[in-house]
Amino acid sequence: MRRTALVTLTLAAALLGTQPASAEPHNGWEPSPSAPWEVAAGVRCDFPVHGEPVVDEVVRRVLSTHPDGSERRVAYKGDLVIRVTNTETGAAYDADASGSALVEYRPDGSQLWAVHGPVLVGVGEGRGTLPRGLYIVDGVYTMDISATGYKAVHLVRGTTDDLCARID
Repeated sequence: MRRTALVTLTLAAALLGTQPASAEPHNGWEPSPSAPWEVAAGVRCDFPVHGEPVVDEVVRRVLSTHPDGSERRVAYKGDLVIRVTNTETGAAYDADASGSALVEYRPDGSQLWAVHGPVLVGVGEGRGTLPRGLYIVDGVYTMDISATGYKAVHLVRGTTDDLCARID
């Protein structure tokens, strides 16, 4: 598994390249905007949370499709900063989630992410290898999301930043 993850991450880095996301999308790259979101108290943090992109220059490129035409492998890259707000107190933190990822969408609804850099990851109670919360996971890692939504984060090298603690 470790070797497979390393090969996947190396492939992802090669596919994503170093072109800045702010450049005009071309060669199949298209905007991939993030929508604002709300999470009720107790779902991720002990309090209700609102997330909204304040910088969103993420682009995506479909690399392959399944026989039915649905997306199989998609690369994502670009600047993304999400303002995460405790809606009870107004405390907020601007989280840099500007990582790049190669995502494999499987026919059963599961996903495998090969990631380099920071990505925002929300985990429900008992729904992942991280405790319930909102995190910026940064580094080189994979995240295997089961068809039921269980998130298994496997850090090759990296850190986790607990956003709930930042805005408590």
